[in-house]
Amino acid sequence: MDSSAIVEKAKHSSFWRWVLTQSLYRMIPFNSPHKFQLIEIGDNSLKALIPYRRSNFNHIKGLHACALATISEFATGFLLLSRLDQKKYRIIMQRIEMDYHYQGKMDAFAEFSFTNEWLQNEIILPLQSQESVVVPCIIKIHDAKGNHLTTGKVFWQFKDWTKVRTKA
Repeated sequence: MDSSAIVEKAKHSSFWRWVLTQSLYRMIPFNSPHKFQLIEIGDNSLKALIPYRRSNFNHIKGLHACALATISEFATGFLLLSRLDQKKYRIIMQRIEMDYHYQGKMDAFAEFSFTNEWLQNEIILPLQSQESVVVPCIIKIHDAKGNHLTTGKVFWQFKDWTKVRTKA
Protein backbone atom coordinates (compact mmCIF):
# COMPACT_ATOMS: atom_id res chain seq x y z
CA MET A 1 0.00 0.00 0.00
CA ASP A 2 1.33 3.43 -0.86
CA SER A 3 2.05 5.90 1.96
CA SER A 4 -0.39 8.57 0.72
CA ALA A 5 -3.24 6.05 0.96
CA ILE A 6 -2.25 5.28 4.57
CA VAL A 7 -2.16 9.01 5.39
CA GLU A 8 -5.65 9.43 3.92
CA LYS A 9 -6.99 6.53 5.98
CA ALA A 10 -5.22 7.85 9.09
CA LYS A 11 -7.23 11.08 8.86
CA HIS A 12 -10.36 9.17 9.84
CA SER A 13 -9.19 6.08 11.70
CA SER A 14 -7.27 5.64 14.95
CA PHE A 15 -6.14 2.22 13.73
CA TRP A 16 -4.56 3.69 10.59
CA ARG A 17 -2.96 6.50 12.65
CA TRP A 18 -1.40 3.75 14.76
CA VAL A 19 -0.22 1.92 11.60
CA LEU A 20 1.24 5.16 10.24
CA THR A 21 2.94 5.94 13.56
CA GLN A 22 4.49 2.45 13.66
CA SER A 23 5.65 2.84 10.04
CA LEU A 24 7.26 6.17 10.87
CA TYR A 25 9.29 4.54 13.66
CA ARG A 26 10.89 2.36 10.96
CA MET A 27 11.20 5.07 8.29
CA ILE A 28 12.72 7.62 10.71
CA PRO A 29 14.70 5.49 13.18
CA PHE A 30 16.22 8.57 14.85
CA ASN A 31 12.75 9.49 16.17
CA SER A 32 11.84 5.96 17.27
CA PRO A 33 13.10 6.23 20.90
CA HIS A 34 10.93 9.33 21.43
CA LYS A 35 7.73 7.37 20.65
CA PHE A 36 6.02 10.37 19.08
CA GLN A 37 2.43 9.57 18.12
CA LEU A 38 0.18 11.07 15.49
CA ILE A 39 -3.01 12.09 17.32
CA GLU A 40 -4.90 13.97 14.60
CA ILE A 41 -4.25 14.42 10.91
CA GLY A 42 -6.26 16.74 8.69
CA ASP A 43 -5.72 17.96 5.16
CA ASN A 44 -3.84 20.99 6.49
CA SER A 45 -3.28 20.22 10.16
CA LEU A 46 -1.47 17.80 12.40
CA LYS A 47 -1.38 17.13 16.13
CA ALA A 48 1.39 14.92 17.51
CA LEU A 49 2.06 13.66 21.03
CA ILE A 50 5.43 13.80 22.73
CA PRO A 51 4.95 11.43 25.65
CA TYR A 52 6.29 12.19 29.08
CA ARG A 53 8.70 9.26 29.30
CA ARG A 54 12.30 8.71 30.29
CA SER A 55 13.68 8.79 26.73
CA ASN A 56 12.34 12.35 26.41
CA PHE A 57 13.59 13.64 29.79
CA ASN A 58 16.29 16.16 30.55
CA HIS A 59 18.39 16.03 33.72
CA ILE A 60 15.54 17.37 35.90
CA LYS A 61 12.88 15.02 34.52
CA GLY A 62 11.27 17.63 32.27
CA LEU A 63 10.74 17.23 28.53
CA HIS A 64 14.14 17.72 26.92
CA ALA A 65 14.64 20.82 24.78
CA CYS A 66 16.01 18.74 21.91
CA ALA A 67 13.05 16.33 22.00
CA LEU A 68 10.70 19.32 21.80
CA ALA A 69 12.68 20.70 18.85
CA THR A 70 12.67 17.29 17.17
CA ILE A 71 8.89 16.91 17.34
CA SER A 72 8.58 20.45 15.93
CA GLU A 73 10.70 19.44 12.94
CA PHE A 74 8.88 16.13 12.57
CA ALA A 75 5.34 17.54 12.70
CA THR A 76 5.92 20.39 10.26
CA GLY A 77 7.97 18.32 7.82
CA PHE A 78 5.59 15.35 7.86
CA LEU A 79 2.51 17.49 7.20
CA LEU A 80 4.20 19.42 4.38
CA LEU A 81 5.48 16.22 2.78
CA SER A 82 2.04 14.64 3.01
CA ARG A 83 0.56 17.56 1.04
CA LEU A 84 3.24 18.05 -1.60
CA ASP A 85 4.35 15.68 -4.34
CA GLN A 86 7.57 14.16 -2.98
CA LYS A 87 8.60 13.20 -6.50
CA LYS A 88 8.37 16.83 -7.62
CA TYR A 89 9.70 18.75 -4.61
CA ARG A 90 12.74 18.25 -2.39
CA ILE A 91 12.41 19.51 1.18
CA ILE A 92 15.31 20.17 3.56
CA MET A 93 15.24 21.83 6.95
CA GLN A 94 17.39 24.94 6.71
CA ARG A 95 17.26 25.95 10.37
CA ILE A 96 15.13 25.85 13.48
CA GLU A 97 14.49 28.44 16.17
CA MET A 98 12.88 27.49 19.47
CA ASP A 99 11.48 29.64 22.25
CA TYR A 100 10.95 27.75 25.49
CA HIS A 101 8.24 29.17 27.74
CA TYR A 102 7.43 26.53 30.37
CA GLN A 103 8.98 23.28 31.64
CA GLY A 104 7.17 20.20 30.35
CA LYS A 105 6.33 17.79 33.17
CA MET A 106 3.62 15.73 31.42
CA ASP A 107 2.56 14.59 27.94
CA ALA A 108 2.61 17.42 25.42
CA PHE A 109 1.13 18.06 22.00
CA ALA A 110 2.69 19.74 18.98
CA GLU A 111 0.20 21.37 16.62
CA PHE A 112 0.83 22.74 13.15
CA SER A 113 -1.56 23.90 10.45
CA PHE A 114 -1.66 26.00 7.31
CA THR A 115 -4.16 27.03 4.65
CA ASN A 116 -4.34 26.00 1.00
CA GLU A 117 -3.69 29.65 0.10
CA TRP A 118 -0.51 29.66 2.20
CA LEU A 119 0.72 26.50 0.47
CA GLN A 120 0.07 28.01 -2.96
CA ASN A 121 1.41 31.50 -2.20
CA GLU A 122 4.48 30.51 -0.18
CA ILE A 123 5.68 27.34 -1.93
CA ILE A 124 4.01 26.29 -5.18
CA LEU A 125 3.69 29.63 -6.99
CA PRO A 126 7.14 31.01 -5.99
CA LEU A 127 8.82 27.80 -7.23
CA GLN A 128 7.48 28.51 -10.70
CA SER A 129 9.83 31.50 -10.96
CA GLN A 130 12.51 30.81 -8.31
CA GLU A 131 15.01 27.99 -7.97
CA SER A 132 14.18 27.47 -4.29
CA VAL A 133 12.12 28.97 -1.50
CA VAL A 134 12.53 28.96 2.26
CA VAL A 135 9.37 29.08 4.34
CA PRO A 136 9.06 29.46 8.11
CA CYS A 137 6.55 27.18 9.82
CA ILE A 138 5.31 28.20 13.27
CA ILE A 139 4.48 25.33 15.61
CA LYS A 140 3.33 25.48 19.19
CA ILE A 141 3.60 22.82 21.86
CA HIS A 142 1.25 22.71 24.85
CA ASP A 143 1.16 20.21 27.69
CA ALA A 144 -1.91 18.18 28.67
CA LYS A 145 -3.03 20.98 31.01
CA GLY A 146 -2.76 23.61 28.28
CA ASN A 147 0.49 25.24 29.42
CA HIS A 148 2.36 26.73 26.45
CA LEU A 149 5.74 24.98 26.47
CA THR A 150 7.37 26.11 23.22
CA THR A 151 6.99 28.08 20.04
CA GLY A 152 9.08 26.70 17.23
CA LYS A 153 9.94 28.30 13.93
CA VAL A 154 11.13 25.66 11.47
CA PHE A 155 12.54 26.96 8.19
CA TRP A 156 12.07 24.51 5.31
CA GLN A 157 13.75 24.90 1.94
CA PHE A 158 11.80 23.65 -1.07
CA LYS A 159 13.23 23.01 -4.48
CA ASP A 160 11.95 21.34 -7.62
CA TRP A 161 13.87 18.07 -8.05
CA THR A 162 14.74 19.08 -11.63
CA LYS A 163 16.79 21.97 -10.19
CA VAL A 164 18.68 19.90 -7.61
CA ARG A 165 22.35 19.55 -8.60
CA THR A 166 23.35 16.71 -6.27
CA LYS A 167 22.32 13.10 -6.78
CA ALA A 168 19.42 11.80 -4.69
